[in-house]
Amino acid sequence: MADRAEHIADLARGWIGTPYVHQATTRGAGADCLGLLRGVWRELLGDEPVAVPAYTRDWSEPGRDEQLWRAARLHMDEKPVAARAVGDVILFRMRAGSVAKHLGIVGACAPAPTFIHAYTGHGVVESPLSAPWARRIVACFAFPERTK
Repeated sequence: MADRAEHIADLARGWIGTPYVHQATTRGAGADCLGLLRGVWRELLGDEPVAVPAYTRDWSEPGRDEQLWRAARLHMDEKPVAARAVGDVILFRMRAGSVAKHLGIVGACAPAPTFIHAYTGHGVVESPLSAPWARRIVACFAFPERTK
């Protein structure tokens, strides 16, 4: 299991340096946070489980609809946030009272926790999972076990 987890983190690290491009999902050319997750999914598991419709930058803010959280629950294995491990997907609420709409993949847990994500203005990076980031985590998911 640890080997698979490290493999997932390494796949995500392979995207570092990819520019941030809204709705894109191509390593080296452009990705947003969902595009990074989708790209790692394809590299790990093959075809994506559903076609992702176009989405706006505000996601489902106007309707207060937790679309991203609901979709993650359908296609991944939810686990307690406190049990997050390398290779898991973490979902963030960027502001109190807003919908959860940012994703990352846990890169390291200790001694210095990190996560890999696509961030506006920065592209795909590995960032410290500092206290301000950790406070924003609302859910955690493991990739399903099925393989290509």
